[in-house]
Amino acid sequence: MDEEHKDFEFERRFFCRRLPEKLTREETPTLIVQSYYVHEDNYALRIRLQANDYGLPMSAHTDALHTLLESGDRFTAASMTAKGPSVGGTRYEAERAIDVGIAQELVLRGGSPIVKNRYGIWLDEDWWNLDAFGDKNAPLIVAEVERSGPVTDLTIPDFCLTEITDDARFSNDGLADRPFSHWKDTFDQELAEHGPHFLTNFGYNRTERPEDGH
Repeated sequence: MDEEHKDFEFERRFFCRRLPEKLTREETPTLIVQSYYVHEDNYALRIRLQANDYGLPMSAHTDALHTLLESGDRFTAASMTAKGPSVGGTRYEAERAIDVGIAQELVLRGGSPIVKNRYGIWLDEDWWNLDAFGDKNAPLIVAEVERSGPVTDLTIPDFCLTEITDDARFSNDGLADRPFSHWKDTFDQELAEHGPHFLTNFGYNRTERPEDGH
């Protein structure tokens, strides 16, 4: 990535009702526990821990801190990240790796924690991450695709129900501040009244079933 773009992420994000069956049948997710120490006006400071090839059932009973305590030896990578507000699918993000033990102690001592399983799948030319959240954000599922530049002319799979790229409620720091379970009914009503929508300022949107050609 060039110097101008190295501290920015370019992504589009989508609300999903389900995970593709192929993922849950064939893929082992990455377990993520992360905590936000700043999460206001879409500015955020995050500590994240990852346990590769290790997933847990995600439900309202999957507590983030309990997961960290019970599965602490599974986490093999950690990072600290500063984020700015998202504007049109672009967000400032500066990340660096940190010691796993230090990250665990920081999360246990403060912040607003989140727990989720992250799945990954290639669709068309893009790598997609799908996050299934637990704790107070269950049963939320979010799909996102990230590129080194603006995400244009995207093939959108059928499991993406509506776009949430610029909906700050669905950012992870937004979910740390106001979990999905607190406003799920409001969102369901909005979706029923206004229907799905997809941004049109990123070129041509093409829909494709995830199993087509893959």
